[in-house]
Amino acid sequence: MVRVFIVDDHPLVLEGLRFLLGSEKDIQLTGHAPNGQACLDYFTENKADVILMDIGLPDMSGIDLCGMIKTKYPQVMVLALSSFNDGHHVKQMMDKGASGYVIKNADKEVLLEAISEVNKGKTYLCFEAGHAARKEDDNTLNKLPPLTRREKEVLQLIAEGYTNPEIAEKLFVSASTVDTHRKSLLAKLDVKNTAVLIRFALENKLVK
Repeated sequence: MVRVFIVDDHPLVLEGLRFLLGSEKDIQLTGHAPNGQACLDYFTENKADVILMDIGLPDMSGIDLCGMIKTKYPQVMVLALSSFNDGHHVKQMMDKGASGYVIKNADKEVLLEAISEVNKGKTYLCFEAGHAARKEDDNTLNKLPPLTRREKEVLQLIAEGYTNPEIAEKLFVSASTVDTHRKSLLAKLDVKNTAVLIRFALENKLVK
């Protein structure tokens, strides 16, 4: 039995969800909140397994609410249920700890599958949300600052675990030159240290 709590300020949406989910034998609707504060108040004394959370709430963004819930109650899974189908909102919700994202025009079967998957600790994006997220990733990749050929070579070798002297030997340059390229990469990609640089490079497919 999955305990589901709904956060949405639209009566028609709420009634629709009650109609769709109320008769499901594996789902228990524990209640609903019309705004973020009411949701936070509920969880001070009550529990649920999955929150169906709208983004456009009257008192705060569902994105901020998601972050608050995951900080205070990390065991509660948040499933965004929104009319926003752009990658920016999808990425923001997922970055705040949401386990899934479903567009409000999705079929009942999609919503049920999403609830089941996030309740198991998995991630679920409906087709539209997944497409929007991938498009957002592509846009982010296209916005990355251009790297010189030498910077790309140095970055690849850094990712492979080579030290500055070892990179210098491979590229037939001085260690100080390699260090200059390393510092340039940190500045261009706006990262704090080599570990973050490597992770950023891998996430954005800047290295093999």
